[in-house]
Amino acid sequence: MNTHIFIMAGGVGSRFWPKSRNSYPKQFIDILGIGKSLLQLTYERFLKLTSANQIYIVTNTQYKSLVGQQLPDIPEANILCEPSRNNTAPCIAYATFKLAAKDPHACMVIAPSDHFILYEDVFLDKVQRGLEVAAKNPYLITLGISPTRPDTGYGYIKYDNAQVDGVHKVDKFTEKPKLEKAKEFLASGQYVWNGGIFIWSVQTALAAFKEHTPDIFTLFSKGHNYYNTANEQEFIDREYPASPNISIDYAIMEKANNVYTIPANFGWSDLGTWASLYEVAEKKPGNNVHASSNLHLQDTNNSIIHLSQGKLGVIKGLNDYIIVDDEDVLLIYPKSDEQEIKHVTEILKSNNQEHFL
Repeated sequence: MNTHIFIMAGGVGSRFWPKSRNSYPKQFIDILGIGKSLLQLTYERFLKLTSANQIYIVTNTQYKSLVGQQLPDIPEANILCEPSRNNTAPCIAYATFKLAAKDPHACMVIAPSDHFILYEDVFLDKVQRGLEVAAKNPYLITLGISPTRPDTGYGYIKYDNAQVDGVHKVDKFTEKPKLEKAKEFLASGQYVWNGGIFIWSVQTALAAFKEHTPDIFTLFSKGHNYYNTANEQEFIDREYPASPNISIDYAIMEKANNVYTIPANFGWSDLGTWASLYEVAEKKPGNNVHASSNLHLQDTNNSIIHLSQGKLGVIKGLNDYIIVDDEDVLLIYPKSDEQEIKHVTEILKSNNQEHFL
């Protein structure tokens, strides 16, 4: 079985502002304070499954040099550069058509670059199981995560209890439900989250794009003579911005009737927010999370603190707060209101203060 891994690393991570900036987003940051970025951790995880030559990074053109710096073993040809941010469906279509031109019988794994996975052996075992099934069956497979809260930011998967080879047919796929519906899903015990980690064969993916998103299929089909040549980037720069801005979940997963899931529990977090980072990070005295030796805390508890290197922090009387000092921005915000942070970045943008983003 010929396995190729595509790691999506083109996002901005605006909910992690001000640590995550347009010029240096969160996938490139050592957000866990362990000396490696989230992208590097994801890459090393997949090296246990296949070789560097068969791992690709799909990113925005502006981050190509960053990818090269952080992953020097990745061949330059394996860094796929998107000229515009059009969400995950065009991103995955580009990956699929490029691989189809190189190895039409391959299987592929698509994964985000910025997720936290605690139990890597369990994760890789589930991915391997998915690849074995996808090689033999025309299935669109997604790893299903046991939900821990009624989160409205994820897709929810209701699946058939019956399973074959460890995979379950998906009965219903609901992308980002309203809160009341999410509460129903959680209470029923019959749903898992879509973790955004997909496994399928090239031919199954091509068929899905052709059936459910013919406009995307037609656009990327035009590159047949360009993929894996010196003219590939020119074609992508010219045609890619015209692709619709749509996620793979809305474009295909909600529509297809050959979607399957592998329920799994491998200590997953999408690290989408400061609070989600707080949940998985090591706790210091006072139940605080930080990686600084220059902190003097008094009556400060349950908070996450990120300071610029070498900066001294003296903090008193804060509970359940996000405190981030990064270059020209200081953020002090209640953890319970962290969903507003993305709105703050939108206000800055509308006020022509994009240099802070």
